[in-house]
Amino acid sequence: MGGDPEAEVSEEDQDKADEKRSEAQTAIGDGDYEKAVQLFTEAIVLNPGAAALFAKRASCFLKINKPNACIRDCNKAIELNPDNAQAYKYRGRAHRLLGHWEEAAKDLATACRLDYDDQANEWLKEVQPNAKKLVEHERKYARLREEKDLKDRLARAQKLREEREAAAKEFEDTRSPFADGAAPGGGGGGMPNISSLLSDPDILQALQDPEVAAAFQDISQNPANILKYQNKPKISSLIAKMAQKMGGSGGAAGGFPGGFPGGFPGGFPGGPSA
Repeated sequence: MGGDPEAEVSEEDQDKADEKRSEAQTAIGDGDYEKAVQLFTEAIVLNPGAAALFAKRASCFLKINKPNACIRDCNKAIELNPDNAQAYKYRGRAHRLLGHWEEAAKDLATACRLDYDDQANEWLKEVQPNAKKLVEHERKYARLREEKDLKDRLARAQKLREEREAAAKEFEDTRSPFADGAAPGGGGGGMPNISSLLSDPDILQALQDPEVAAAFQDISQNPANILKYQNKPKISSLIAKMAQKMGGSGGAAGGFPGGFPGGFPGGFPGGPSA
């Protein structure tokens, strides 16, 4: 329902478009809005870059209860001239007829700002109460959504912390030959727990070796299995280092080799002498 707005308009076409516009205005005066729409359409074909013609046709669409057609013409008028107050005014009214309260209030307020007129202001006052209610409603639910999102994030963070703590505890329990901090077979108190042993970077590094870790767990489950590893230097040296750290704590009388009644048979291979 319009030509190419980029096309160059000759003076002849401009004059013809003005004639059609004048005829359309006469039709409006006679109350014949259908005819006015037709005449404005002919004028737009002749001068497709005139924003005012689209705005005028939009006003006629309002009169014949075609708000969607009105909005399309207003969009085009605003595209051609963003400061066309009439286009905002008629689009705002069309949105009001469609129940688009927020859009109506925004467009009518813009129309009044660009070029105030009493009718636009009256229409604005008509839609503002409903528009305000919708805005408050949306703000309320936006706030509830934000609160729910925050609650969900906190719950996920708490669950993640609990999972990490459980994993850390499981790691400590499975890695520790003395999970309760006491020597197997009834050694004296004061032995360092697994946390203090694993704080030693050398021990922690050695346990990264899968073979060492497997041996370590094997011995944790049955201290007598220590004998199987007497001829494996990297395992026996780790056990010796751990024995030295525990022996140095003052909790194991007489050192490790043979010092625990019912403890590791023969002591830790390679461990410090008593």
